[in-house]
Amino acid sequence: MQLNVVEHIDNLVQVRHVLISVSDKNGLEPLVTRMLEINPGITIFSTGGTYEAIRSFLGPSSDCLRQVSAYTGQPETQGGLVKTLDFKIYLGLLTETYNPAHQKDLARTQAVAIDMVVVNLYPFEQTIRKTGVTVEQARGNIDIGGPCMIRAAAKNFIRVAPVVAPADYDAVIEEMDRLGGALSLELRFRLARKAFRHTAQYDRAIADYLEQQTMDRVTGCYRLMS
Repeated sequence: MQLNVVEHIDNLVQVRHVLISVSDKNGLEPLVTRMLEINPGITIFSTGGTYEAIRSFLGPSSDCLRQVSAYTGQPETQGGLVKTLDFKIYLGLLTETYNPAHQKDLARTQAVAIDMVVVNLYPFEQTIRKTGVTVEQARGNIDIGGPCMIRAAAKNFIRVAPVVAPADYDAVIEEMDRLGGALSLELRFRLARKAFRHTAQYDRAIADYLEQQTMDRVTGCYRLMS
């Protein structure tokens, strides 16, 4: 595998395209409305319940909000199992600004560079704390698309801001306000460190839970077909 070695990046990155998918919707409305006040040209991509929540306070006629499925051309699978695991999403997250091949890929696929992701994950730890929770209920709360987007955005902190907690919304808005709608390398790097800690803790909780389960508890959830 030949690795890209990036030599040129921008300190300040203007936030133009944002992907938002959150299970914890605290602070979502002030975050979105303030971002749009700072930069009315922002496009927000979203899915499922998050899309409906944003649409409820922006109004149905808002043209800054797009369904991820409309952007990728792929409908969500039953139960929302596959929503954001799409080439155009990851091209948008991992694209390097000064890489001509990446820019050609964006043009070829009519994709855009995504500058910020706001993602928090399915509540796995809250689920397994409940009395009587089954392995199947726990399994259903293992987030796949969220950690993938967080890790992609955090890896590409040289251009993208990964935001994993409502507690960071104020810092994002303060900096966008102060820098004319842009985010600095310093903040993106700080958010990336937090993002990787977040996904590591999430995976640790899943691994620890599965380690504690017996095969009887696993097979007790399902009707084995063969």
